[in-house]
Amino acid sequence: MFGMSVFQSVLERLKAEEDEAQAGADESSPRSVRGLGPGFVTGSGQTASADHALVYRAYFDTAGDDMLAPALPLAKPVMPDHLARTRPEDIAADLALAESETPASLAAKRRAFAAQNHPDRHSADFRLNATTRMKIANMLIDEAMRRISVMQRLR
Repeated sequence: MFGMSVFQSVLERLKAEEDEAQAGADESSPRSVRGLGPGFVTGSGQTASADHALVYRAYFDTAGDDMLAPALPLAKPVMPDHLARTRPEDIAADLALAESETPASLAAKRRAFAAQNHPDRHSADFRLNATTRMKIANMLIDEAMRRISVMQRLR
């Protein structure tokens, strides 16, 4: 090992350990893994060292009732009532737009409406209704914003 770099000496030592492990390996076990017991890795045609029935029984002996109960079918989600209201008149009523609205109050109403109606907050089954409601609400709020802007210019 003298005259070698540290890296070369480590490689030589690892090769020597590997050769020793292969020479000392049990001939009946064609596979061995350094650090694992001889029963852990099985050879071809051998059965596993741990009896499958014992593992199976141990699992079910320690399993709770909730793990052993059959899975219940998932209930189909129920559409919230407000998502069924997709007419512009209904959405305008939900927004409760008034003549005295300001840009700040309209922005607050848009955020509050989106918090309950945004498509990302609902099941895929209801996203079309939620999208429709959001489009109409945004259109109504944008129109109210335009009216405020025109009224401010006329003053």
